Amino acid sequence: MPRTVLLAEDDRAIRHALERALTLEGYRVTAVADGVEALAQAHRGRPDVLVLDVMMPGIDGLQVCRELRAEGDATPILMLTALVETADRIAGLDAGADDYVVKPFDVEEVFARLRALLRRTDRTDRDRADPAERAETDAEDRAPAPEEAPDDRYPEAAGLRMDPRARRAWRDGRELELTRTEFELLELLVRNAGTVLDHSTIYDRIWGYDFGPGSKNLAVYVGYLRRKLDQPGAPQLIQTVRGVGYVLRAD
Repeated sequence: MPRTVLLAEDDRAIRHALERALTLEGYRVTAVADGVEALAQAHRGRPDVLVLDVMMPGIDGLQVCRELRAEGDATPILMLTALVETADRIAGLDAGADDYVVKPFDVEEVFARLRALLRRTDRTDRDRADPAERAETDAEDRAPAPEEAPDDRYPEAAGLRMDPRARRAWRDGRELELTRTEFELLELLVRNAGTVLDHSTIYDRIWGYDFGPGSKNLAVYVGYLRRKLDQPGAPQLIQTVRGVGYVLRAD
């Protein structure tokens, strides 16, 4: 079955070009011109992934994203934005987006990011497919942070503890509210605590694609994750190794 994409873009030329490119790539595309119609289409039938322009008349892409997340809709969302400031990108992540592409973009980059989002969704669905495991996970969702880590089910480092199956994380007993990408990035760093991970390795493990030295995607996610992790007077957990990548350590 072809994957379904809901595309919302108010620029007619971009919308038509991207719709055609996605269709030729094998996706089944529903293309709309504004946020109101995007919400209506999302409610009629859940697509596999959404591609939302940030700036649209009426209800913009950020509002669409917030509304869907408030309804509990976890469908992966890729934002299209002409805004290049870090604060603007953070606003999209804060609204619940999983990833973003800055205009003007190469359509191959859009394809790569969509493939990565869908792979991550497939992996999560497989992890939760077995009814017995799903029931166990639901029980874990209602439980406090695990007291022990008998194996790697609950990776720990630098005061952080994670439960990957329930997709929950804590720092010193305080639960963290993380997006899908933030959780996966933090889990990668926790499991490799003390080891410097280069940019290419992180891009490959989290996004499944190295977006090149000019991409600021990883830096934005690390910055946003730091805002949720770091505490006043405490050392910064995620440290930058200039020219190489990032490492998680408490000193």
